[in-house]
Amino acid sequence: MSLFEKQYQEVTELLQFDDYSQVIKRIIDFTLDTEDIVFYKKTNDFLNWHDTHTEAAPVKERLAILLQELHAVLSQKKTKPHQTIISIENLKKTYHSKFALGPISLDIKSGEIIGLVGENGNGKTTLLRSICGELHPTEGQVKYHFPYNDPYDLRTKLVYIPQRTETWRGSMYKNLEFSASCYGYSAQENNLVVDLIITRLGLRKFRNYNWNGLSSGYKMRFELARMLLRKPQILLIDEPLANLDILAQQTILDDFRNIANSAFRPIAIVLSSQQLYEVEKTSNQVVFLKQGAQRNLKSEESQEHNFIVEFETSETISALTQKLSKLELISLEQNGGTLIAVFPLEVTISDFMKTLIEEQIPVNYLRNITHSTRRFFVK
Repeated sequence: MSLFEKQYQEVTELLQFDDYSQVIKRIIDFTLDTEDIVFYKKTNDFLNWHDTHTEAAPVKERLAILLQELHAVLSQKKTKPHQTIISIENLKKTYHSKFALGPISLDIKSGEIIGLVGENGNGKTTLLRSICGELHPTEGQVKYHFPYNDPYDLRTKLVYIPQRTETWRGSMYKNLEFSASCYGYSAQENNLVVDLIITRLGLRKFRNYNWNGLSSGYKMRFELARMLLRKPQILLIDEPLANLDILAQQTILDDFRNIANSAFRPIAIVLSSQQLYEVEKTSNQVVFLKQGAQRNLKSEESQEHNFIVEFETSETISALTQKLSKLELISLEQNGGTLIAVFPLEVTISDFMKTLIEEQIPVNYLRNITHSTRRFFVK
């Protein structure tokens, strides 16, 4: 089964369970995949109608018809394979200070998300700026496996969104209209595509807001909308989850995953974040930076040889050491407000939880970090 057919089945199932907000997002993705102004108009006609019609039955009926029409067209369209678009080879960036980034070696593929994690000041932003060409490496190189005419054309295809974006003037919608005209959309396409993208990113009701009227999270969404109009090869985003609540974080990461994994317009996304758990759930690859040095979560050399669990309890360390000894406890250390327990790799989370119950150990928080970058922060 092709990637598109899998995605179509997923959306069909969402529609069966009346998850209309997710279905609308995915229908917009499919509509943009067609690159056909006829479907731009059809989907926008539905969105305009939906602004004043929210009754479940007619909404579901119209969504089903539109989804079937999109499937009929896209099932005949050739998909674009996911492939390596950037290769980073032994990249190093040194400064006059003692800090140095690298060496970094990394392949970035279209359709995938790479998460950069690590404490502040360990090189995440430096790496993002090096990938997009804002910083030139001291050693090594960045190879781009896609055609470009000149440095300006290259930067158009390498979109970098910093954590703090520049102030803009006028309404959000007018700014996006202007961006679309700069990136080659025709007069007939301009408003149709802008309307699709702002709806896709949850900005529809904020279309006439200016800079001061938007929260930092929505300013980031605006930048994302503006950059998606470029049809880039890669998005490099610095701390997109900062200043977002947990629900908003999950929503934007889900958006990233669907945007990247298009069957017809796949792009790569590299994002930095302090939100380890959320990033690990979403990313195809996770890179941990410690004092500029690279560790890849899924690489062979980073595979853990112990079972490691992080938890919180009111029990004393001395009592825990005794109660957990039956699992051949290797070490038990306090790390901030949590405890980190290390056992032989043969121990499982089920074994640990069974012991908690048998020994009546009260637990407020529990997480298996054996295969998480969280363990790098405590070593």
